[in-house]
Amino acid sequence: MAQNHCLTTALLLLTLLLNSCGSAKKVKINAPSTITPSTENVKAKLPETKIKSFETTRKLTVAERVDRYVKTYAEVAQQEMKSYDIPASITLAQGILESGMGDSRLATQANNHFGIKCHREWRGERIYHDDDEKGECFRVYKDPRKSYRDHSLFLTTRSRYDFLFDYKKHDYKAWAKGLKKAGYATDPKYPDKLISLIERYRLDRYDLKKQKTNKETQSTPEIALEKVHQVQKGDTLYSISKKYQVDLELIVQENKIENNTIFLGQNLIIPQAK
Repeated sequence: MAQNHCLTTALLLLTLLLNSCGSAKKVKINAPSTITPSTENVKAKLPETKIKSFETTRKLTVAERVDRYVKTYAEVAQQEMKSYDIPASITLAQGILESGMGDSRLATQANNHFGIKCHREWRGERIYHDDDEKGECFRVYKDPRKSYRDHSLFLTTRSRYDFLFDYKKHDYKAWAKGLKKAGYATDPKYPDKLISLIERYRLDRYDLKKQKTNKETQSTPEIALEKVHQVQKGDTLYSISKKYQVDLELIVQENKIENNTIFLGQNLIIPQAK
């Protein structure tokens, strides 16, 4: 009986052991997946290429800029020579040098081609520019031709330039040296620069008198410029207006005269009668 009980117990244990081994869960091991990166996300961004645009307009050479200036103002310089006996070559050379061939700030913003400062008598518009000193006062003109006219008046109405008019009109070298001697410029090389410009660009050819036929004279009228009156002792606005037969108020407005006050030596622009 005891043996049967032991056998029964052994069979039971064996059955339990077999059931336990058969019910063990199988563990599925997944192989590591291969990650394929998205072409869209991984694509490297190329830096933007900026194409710089260049101006196609070629810069003018110095010779071309001088030529442009001379073609523009040679006739004006010749007219001033005819009226005031100042060599056209000297006027052109000074204009080229002082105005940077017409491209300087004073020339482009103030039509001032000769660096003429305000001085005490100036009643017109002004511009301030660094020169020998900071913020110096310079004259503003409505038209570059008025700058040429003022240049002529500047030289003919100041006694320190009187000796220049003893020179021959075609002696540009004497004029260039004389301008420096009279104190027109502080640059010690000023005469050499003027002479160099005149000779390099043959500006002295504009000093020669050109005979014109009647037909040429009629077809190329002289550029109209306002008259300029220098105030003399005893002058009044009324007497000046009567002399030139121009309305007094026009003279006042043109010269921006305040309180109808004028003074000796003042240059007044006389507008054309309307």
